[in-house]
Amino acid sequence: MKLTKLFSSLLLVFIMGSTSVMAQTPTMPQPQEKIEVSDSELTQFAQVFQQMRMINQKAQQEMIAVVQDEEFELQRFNEIHQAKMDPNKEVETSEEEDKKYELVVAELETIQPKFQKEMQEVISESELSMERYQQVAMALRTDAELQKRLQEIMQS
Repeated sequence: MKLTKLFSSLLLVFIMGSTSVMAQTPTMPQPQEKIEVSDSELTQFAQVFQQMRMINQKAQQEMIAVVQDEEFELQRFNEIHQAKMDPNKEVETSEEEDKKYELVVAELETIQPKFQKEMQEVISESELSMERYQQVAMALRTDAELQKRLQEIMQS
């Protein structure tokens, strides 16, 4: 199994927390039509995106360290975590595993705000507002042309 798959649920914890960064800004409507994004904005978005990716990698490393510091196997932690997140999944755990799991989750919750703050700072230091960053990010989900433009910028 690829290493990234093992950490998918760990990342989910992080990503769920990072959505609270986005939730702190006013709710914006889903874009119904294609938005215009200048090359300058897209370049700025690409720079912010790259920095976000680096923060994410650093967060992954710290989360892995937390799990390992509790002498928890990553795969087992992920199994338990996925079962806790999905009411349709069940997994048998020992009392010791339950205690380790709770310790790991508590520690992850304490380090998460640091990464959220870093993400907010990266966006605020850019020329994009949080709202505009979100708009471009949402547009990238469905706009193939915009995705292609971003890819070209990131490859240059």
